[in-house]
Order: sequence, then C-alpha cells, then structure tokens
Amino acid sequence: MQDYIDLFVSWFKMGLFTFGGGYAMLPMIQKEVIEKHGWATESEVMDYYAIGQCTPGIIAVNAATFIGYKVKGVTGGIVATLGVVSPSLIIIFLISTLITNFSELEVVQHALRGIQVAVCVLMFVAIEKLLKNGVKDLPSAIIFLVALVLSLFTNLSTVILVIMAAVAGYVLYVVREKKEGGQA
Repeated sequence: MQDYIDLFVSWFKMGLFTFGGGYAMLPMIQKEVIEKHGWATESEVMDYYAIGQCTPGIIAVNAATFIGYKVKGVTGGIVATLGVVSPSLIIIFLISTLITNFSELEVVQHALRGIQVAVCVLMFVAIEKLLKNGVKDLPSAIIFLVALVLSLFTNLSTVILVIMAAVAGYVLYVVREKKEGGQA
C-alpha cells in the first residue's frame, strides 16, 4: 500500500509544482523518480518521454503511466496517472470559479507573466538534458539537426518528424550492426 501512496504523492507533487507541461517536469522527475525513489534510470525516463511524445496524450501523463506501470503494474499506472492529473483538475476548477473576479487585477497579470518566464527556464533546462542524453554521436547529431531545421523551416507535422527520425535511427542501427557483424 505504501508504494501506491508514494506513487500518488510523488506524481501529485510533480503535477502541482510543475508549470509548462511534460518537458518542464523533467528536473522534478529526475529528483523524485530517479534520485529519491529509484523507480527508473535516466535512460528509462528518456525512453518514456520519447514514447510519450509518439503516443496520444500529454507527455507528463504518459510518463506517469509508464513509470507507475513499471513500479506496480496496471494499478500503479492508474495511481501515478491520477496523482499527476489531480492537481491540474483541482487548480482548473478553482481558477474557473474565480477567474472572472480577478483576471483584470494587475497583480494577477504580473504573476502569470512571472510563471511564463519560469516555464521558459524549466523548458530550456529540460531541452538541454534531452539534448545531452539523446545526441550521443555524429549520426544522432545529424538526425537532430535535420529534424530541427525541418521543424523550423517547414510545415511538416511533428508526427512525421518523429517517424522520420525513428526510421533514420533504425536504419543507422541496422547499418552499424551489419558493419560490426562483418568485422567480427
């Protein structure tokens, strides 16, 4: 039972204190999931993020579901998912009941601008970690640069870019395996 409580509380905290979605959540996931509880390795978390990016839904919810499932099966996945979405549901409910009364207040507008800046910083840190963990050699750097250029200068769908990068990574893997197999 304690494992379920730990899963819920940890993911609740991450959902409560992380603004900006899944990428902004990476530093807190590292602290809670990897360092504090040891539920997953850094490599596994990056894999869950990659899978979460490719599957329907919110990355943070997908990551919570994957990690919860890894820790305690289907029930763990449900508990972790409920933990990460509960703060948003509570906050949205509270804001929706109060927003019409306070949205014009200058202090509220300044607070929201401050939150936007903090989210940008958290996203930058998350992108930096993803870059360090994902781009490990020249071929992966080339895939990264091509995907970056295509995302900036074309209207290609993110899904298409992810599929293209996955295919390129798989082709490079097959080529590398054949080359290493031929040398043995």
